[in-house]
Amino acid sequence: MRKTLLIIGGSRGIGKAIALSLAGSGWNIWLTYRSNHAAAEETKKEIEKSGVVCRLFAFDVADYRATEEALGKACDETPPHALVYNAGIARDNLMVWMTREEWDTVISTNLNGFYNIMHVVLFPMLREKRGRIVVVSSTSGQIGQAGQVNYSASKAGLIGAAKALAREVGRKNILVNVVAPGVIETEMTEELPQDKIMPLIPLGRFGRPEEVASVVNFLCTEENMYIHGQVIGINGGLAI
Repeated sequence: MRKTLLIIGGSRGIGKAIALSLAGSGWNIWLTYRSNHAAAEETKKEIEKSGVVCRLFAFDVADYRATEEALGKACDETPPHALVYNAGIARDNLMVWMTREEWDTVISTNLNGFYNIMHVVLFPMLREKRGRIVVVSSTSGQIGQAGQVNYSASKAGLIGAAKALAREVGRKNILVNVVAPGVIETEMTEELPQDKIMPLIPLGRFGRPEEVASVVNFLCTEENMYIHGQVIGINGGLAI
């Protein structure tokens, strides 16, 4: 029987790389996304080239009721073996100019969405007494970034939530960890000033989505696992 990965936010960028990596390891994929149907369908085709099954779920993770309606029955009937929470958006602005909408939108998706997903997935995992949960945070949640007070707050909140959750569910054989990517080559980082950021990275380059995916794959698949409640930085030395 193949294991199943539920990846929240898996149609593009880091999420897509994670989905493809786990599919390459023989896992069936449940992939959620909000609205980009074309990107999700393209990712589904790439995943299924590995000979596994990919199931798509379209909903807004910030919407509690929509999350329950989309995933509740599926997770209750067949609890996923691993969950990767990769939902995340940015609305950058200096705090003095930040609108309430920019604050609320980021917190609702990045942090409240985590609650919405856990409310659906956690009890079925506890019932099965097994599971892996990997939360995708950010270097911005570890050290903060100017112009990203909302984003940094949401990603730091995820770290705190994951650490607390790890203390709650470890005895039920559910391992919870966090990966904190630095500057990764995705659509979200295309407009960043490379000439200013690159000197801050000891490896002298941006990371690749596949480099994040390889760590997540390890956390989901490794049988000899004693890593729990930890934050693993994937940042080229940006935060040491």
